[in-house]
Amino acid sequence: MKTVLARLAFIAALASGWVHAQPRDVVVNGQALTSDVIQGLEKAYRAPIPPGRYWYDDASGAWGLEGGAIAGQMMPGLKLGGRLRPDASRGDSGVFVNGRQLTSYEVEGLQRACRTSVQPGRYWVNAQGVGGFDGKPPTFNLAACAPPSSGGSSTRTYCDDAGNCSSHGLWGWISTSPR
Repeated sequence: MKTVLARLAFIAALASGWVHAQPRDVVVNGQALTSDVIQGLEKAYRAPIPPGRYWYDDASGAWGLEGGAIAGQMMPGLKLGGRLRPDASRGDSGVFVNGRQLTSYEVEGLQRACRTSVQPGRYWVNAQGVGGFDGKPPTFNLAACAPPSSGGSSTRTYCDDAGNCSSHGLWGWISTSPR
């Protein structure tokens, strides 16, 4: 429940769009981001980044609060922070994606969305949701798993100039707007 509340607070802060960049601590994969990097991200995504500790998977673009499950997806390949750690989410599932061990919550979500069991192992997944076992060719596409009502597969967040944001993805759909 605490992780869900933290995620909702983060989404609400992102959606407000009214907060200007202030000097603050934003740590990604164990390394603090510079003010210039934070401001560049805020400009690109048109949303403030609250202080905090985050993990980021540069292969898929997935991100979340340190110690928590996936919270969204952004552009892959960004040079943010250090290397993604296996324990970034404090996962306990035995399922590793791009080196990060997923939480049981994430695995349950994948199993529901894909209507199949997810076996413990090491997998790679790209930003389009295509993946397979590490070192092997693709064997699945998470984009095909999401139920039609979820709005898609790989999570994408879109914000308009008024600060209205929607996030669509494998984990569902959410829409927020400033007060």
